[in-house]
Amino acid sequence: MAAPRVLCIRHDPLDTLGVAPQLLREAGCEVAVLDAFDPAAHWPEMPPPLSLPDGGGKIGGLVVFGGEMNVDQLDRYPYLLRVRQLMRDTVDHGIPTLGICLGAQLLARAFGAAVTRAPVRELGFVPVWPTKAAASDPLLRGLTPGDQFFQWHEDTFDLPAGATLLATGRAVLTQAYRVGGCGWGVQFHPEVDAAELAAWLRPVQSQWGRTSEEILLEAATHLPAQGRRARGLFLAFAGLVSARATPSAPA
Repeated sequence: MAAPRVLCIRHDPLDTLGVAPQLLREAGCEVAVLDAFDPAAHWPEMPPPLSLPDGGGKIGGLVVFGGEMNVDQLDRYPYLLRVRQLMRDTVDHGIPTLGICLGAQLLARAFGAAVTRAPVRELGFVPVWPTKAAASDPLLRGLTPGDQFFQWHEDTFDLPAGATLLATGRAVLTQAYRVGGCGWGVQFHPEVDAAELAAWLRPVQSQWGRTSEEILLEAATHLPAQGRRARGLFLAFAGLVSARATPSAPA
């Protein structure tokens, strides 16, 4: 049986996707990358079962990464509507789906929630607190109170109707949630590694009152622990993808 395929969607050419592709492959998944900003991008064929064009195989899982845009800037980024619809379709058809930062906001918007300016801009390593529901969640049960994750965002979102809140923050309440049974959104960036962070910060000497040097010093302290948590999250996600792709044994 062919390895299940996870489609990763980028919104920024500087995004290396961090540790995510390596961990997904380590867990036995194939990884395909789609650049949403590329006019020549080959989008999944519709309707479901969702599959990649040109014989690329069915999508077993979807991970949507971050970007600097707002989810409703459709005049400047018309492809965002396509991403939102794809995320809604994958969740509705039981395909494990993970939205990271902008991806979490797009998933919330796909399920009818509002996305608005956050009360504060978060840049750097920010503590989050798991809710009681996180203890039994397949992806986030490894969270402990005060775990620090890298964040870089100025928007936040309402919790979609019927969604389960999985992690909160002091200034920005909704930090992680589950919706539709197989859709997850995390406002933070578990995938970031040192190389990606350096690439993101290189064009920015000062952002929102913080310097690149300050953030890289934080990273030296917090990235190793974040990397361990990221490993658990992405391996768990790959496990869900593989479990769905494995035919059930006859009764």
